[in-house]
Amino acid sequence: MPNTTTFPLTVKTLPGLEDILVEELTQLNAQNIQKGSRVVSFEGDQALLYRANLHLRTALRILKPIHKFTATNEDQLYKGVQEVDWSAYTSVKDTIAIDSTAAHSDFFNNDYYTSLKSKDAIVDQFRDKTGLRPSVDTEDPSLRINLHIHQDQCTLSLDSSGQSLHKRSYRLNHHQAPLNEVLAAGMILLTGWHGQCDFINPMSGSATLLIEAAMIAQNIPPNLLRESFGFEYWRDFDADLWESIRQASYDQRKEFPHQLIGCDVNKKVIRSAWDNIEHIGFKDLIQLKHKPFEDFENTSTEATIVINPPYGMRMDKDDIEDFYTMMGDKLKQDFQGCDAWILSANKDAMKSVGLRPSRKIALFNGSLPCKYHKYEMYRGSKKGKYMVK
Repeated sequence: MPNTTTFPLTVKTLPGLEDILVEELTQLNAQNIQKGSRVVSFEGDQALLYRANLHLRTALRILKPIHKFTATNEDQLYKGVQEVDWSAYTSVKDTIAIDSTAAHSDFFNNDYYTSLKSKDAIVDQFRDKTGLRPSVDTEDPSLRINLHIHQDQCTLSLDSSGQSLHKRSYRLNHHQAPLNEVLAAGMILLTGWHGQCDFINPMSGSATLLIEAAMIAQNIPPNLLRESFGFEYWRDFDADLWESIRQASYDQRKEFPHQLIGCDVNKKVIRSAWDNIEHIGFKDLIQLKHKPFEDFENTSTEATIVINPPYGMRMDKDDIEDFYTMMGDKLKQDFQGCDAWILSANKDAMKSVGLRPSRKIALFNGSLPCKYHKYEMYRGSKKGKYMVK
């Protein structure tokens, strides 16, 4: 029988996506959901832990806290980590890895050293008991452990995801600086689009937005292609329960009667994008055109447009402003009746779009602070055209 005992869980996400993650957890019937900064906590049982790893589109890692303690120096950290009986979770034949993060701490300001000290506490415990010690494998360990320190409060958690959940396993190739899959899914969900109309992605790059949109539209779990999750190596892993959850996801797939359309000016990028699209099996669903946005011919009367344009880091100021002016003109001329969203880290260039946004959302693309702008494009003439609705 599946273990129905509930326990606390913590989900890491990207800044700006916390509300979307709360909505996703609510749909999965998670309990006692609490939103934080880049993190959402909740309670669930073993089945929910498995479903969350499979279905959450805006989650990076799902952690199961197992121990909390106070530490203000490395000796207290070492002793606190050793308060856990690690033989309950792993053995000398297994491999481990420890990820550490510290915030507002006067002492723990080197994550690498903190991880190293915590690792010593774990392997020393095994050595003292058995004369042997587990090995460290930072890439693909049997057990990945997370240590979070806030001021002097330390939380040890088991990482149920293993590798970050943004690694969907559909990306075979990518161009330089591809859009993070979790960010892409979050950008789509922030628009309110769930497949109810066409989805258009100019400057589509390696097709991350298009692939994430295709999965959303068909209700396909984002991590269905992953080879493994961290929880599959846990002592209490229920293979039958996991298989039943995976199988149930196939029955929930929906038909998508609209269009997914992208374009890019770079032929090499287009070829790379097609590799990704074909690998996940969306060749007949996604249309990808080799042309610049200014030459794109829109045939949709209703669509959500999501654009992640160049931010101008390697362009002259005049060139990038002209480029953003072109985007605004193109949206006004050819996309009436549609909602357009633009993500950019270039505040000055966004002024050249020439449209008044009805909404702005703060996001990060990698380390770059960005704003996600919504523009509601009216049909025909309107007094104070392109004003917010």
